[in-house]
Amino acid sequence: MSDGVVIIGGGQGGFQLAASLREAGYAEKITLVGEEPGLPYQRPPLSKAYLKGEADAEHLELRPAAFYADHQVDLVTARVDAIDRAARRVTLSDGLSLPYDHLVLATGARNRPLPVPGADLDGVLYLRTLADADDLKARLAKARNVVVVGAGFIGLEFAAVARALGHEVTVLEATQHPMGRAISPTMSAFFAEAHRAMGTRLVLAAGVVWIHGNDGKVAQVETTDGALQPPGGVLHPADLVLVGIGVVPNTELAAAAGLEVANGIVVDAELRTSDPNISALGDAVSYPSLHAGAMVRLESVQNTVDHARTIAARLAGRPTAYAAVPWFWSDQSDLKLQMVGLARPTDEAVLRGDPASRRFSVFRFRDGRLTAIESVNRPADHMLGRRLLVDPAKPSSLTPEQAADEGFELKALLAR
Repeated sequence: MSDGVVIIGGGQGGFQLAASLREAGYAEKITLVGEEPGLPYQRPPLSKAYLKGEADAEHLELRPAAFYADHQVDLVTARVDAIDRAARRVTLSDGLSLPYDHLVLATGARNRPLPVPGADLDGVLYLRTLADADDLKARLAKARNVVVVGAGFIGLEFAAVARALGHEVTVLEATQHPMGRAISPTMSAFFAEAHRAMGTRLVLAAGVVWIHGNDGKVAQVETTDGALQPPGGVLHPADLVLVGIGVVPNTELAAAAGLEVANGIVVDAELRTSDPNISALGDAVSYPSLHAGAMVRLESVQNTVDHARTIAARLAGRPTAYAAVPWFWSDQSDLKLQMVGLARPTDEAVLRGDPASRRFSVFRFRDGRLTAIESVNRPADHMLGRRLLVDPAKPSSLTPEQAADEGFELKALLAR
């Protein structure tokens, strides 16, 4: 009797793989193992709609309980402690074990901890899970001075929500560019000014060195605020601190099992690990990107979902290399930022539209070839990019001059 597929990770990737396996006609046993209680749920709304009270926990669920029963997907709440590759068996935290024919690691990532004194004070929080969001929501209702450490997507999404709820918000960013790892300097500068216009105090080049408290609770965040500040730094009042300085891929289980790990669990173009009986997907995976021309590790819902569909097709007998175009999004107040493609920091940035209108795009080029599009409130440009970049011949059909000229009809490129 087949032991089927065991999926480690009950997040969006694990759910999508189970669902896609059944859609692809896979008829063997599927076991989905997750550490969090309850049904698999969406994470992106946690920093936006859920905090604002516009969505409840039930609306976050990817599918109701009946879906798993109807599709014969066994849900197991436990931590996986070890993988026995020779026996094809995983050991759970409750002492039980599960055999598998094929194992899929959808282990995701965890928040990177802030390595400064006082980071363990009451009121210093992180946002990754539903439990984190519930804690943050309850504390936010009582806080006045909110400090966000890190001007990445999560930090700025949360900052926009906190400002909309009437809090005094300070965002501390160690670099000169909010969201600088993901977007162009042009787009970064636009969002910096947009958040300041919301009333957020955005402090750049501000390294956090200490978090001070009273009676065990957070009270102030100390920063360097650049080399010209006097000894002792600058103190920012805080009733609540949200830390958003990136994530760490959960690769420990794979490494302990002897799988290859390098900035993530290393997989091939079909998302197999160094053990052909084990695949991996999502935020914890380093894979060969057709669009980057290198090994990359991406943190996005799209990447995770498309990884899952690729693995499901292979396990159902229809193998194919992973070639999906990467795309991302972030909602900050009334600004929807959408990104498609993968650009390098040195790629040319070409502006299309007027940032003052709050509807514009930045087209990125490398050696005259389109590599990515960043859009604010211009979904048509984003969708065009997703169609252009999927075809290896299309990115060369658009010139920087055409991208900058709003009189040039971009849709004409799709007909060529």
